[in-house]
Amino acid sequence: MALWTPAKALIVVRTYPAPATKGVEVSCTAAITEDGRWLRLFPVPYRFLDADKRFRKYQWIEARIAKATDARPESHNIDIDSIRILGEPLPSEAAWRARKAMVYPLKAPSMCWLRAERDKHQAPTLGFFKPKQIKRLIIEPDSRTWTAAELARLRQFNLFGNTPTKELEKLPYKFKYEFTCDAPDCPGHEMMCADWEMGQAYRNFYRQNGTAWEPKFRLRFETEMIEKYDTHFFVGTVHQHPNNWIIVGLFYPPATPNAPAEQLPLL
Repeated sequence: MALWTPAKALIVVRTYPAPATKGVEVSCTAAITEDGRWLRLFPVPYRFLDADKRFRKYQWIEARIAKATDARPESHNIDIDSIRILGEPLPSEAAWRARKAMVYPLKAPSMCWLRAERDKHQAPTLGFFKPKQIKRLIIEPDSRTWTAAELARLRQFNLFGNTPTKELEKLPYKFKYEFTCDAPDCPGHEMMCADWEMGQAYRNFYRQNGTAWEPKFRLRFETEMIEKYDTHFFVGTVHQHPNNWIIVGLFYPPATPNAPAEQLPLL
């Protein structure tokens, strides 16, 4: 029996949903506890949650959690019935300063450092860092349809009381960033990005622009991430492929060139 304990945490990552190995669909969800520790929370069948439990990024929640059998130390099961949302996200004027106060203490020196630490100690398997240079956004065509096995899992709606009105849409592209990090001998990285916001933006741009979706998408996630924002990456390892890292979330406060170091408030 799971040993449930109460936890309070700030949601910082939610990936685009995927068919689950067990259940129907799941979103990778990462959070930071109020005492500054990483949490990977699952299963989170986000579209199946009751409306009052559908938390957003940068929203505080309370829930019961228990260490998962997944060997990754940050991984915890969450009792979805216990989720309680603690207020609304901060207004935009104060939001980035408050978010930085939570995530900057967990900032790693580089992606190369995260890989080396994980290879030596089996942890961390979640991380946050600022790339030295984002070179480009890579958009690769992918299958437009789910496999038969994936489709079968997605249609197990009878297992849940709260059923989405539409079947999960398959993204027909994979999105990757090519970048370097601050390690002196960094060989360069190319990593898939599974951020929910990126997947949803593709869907919105495609609905609005049809096959002409790509220029606006690139403006948002390539040009602006390179030139307009102080872009950081949330990253994590893949459960079934523990040596593989992917970008699970984007953190992009407005860039402030030559600005003095901020004195960040505690939340």
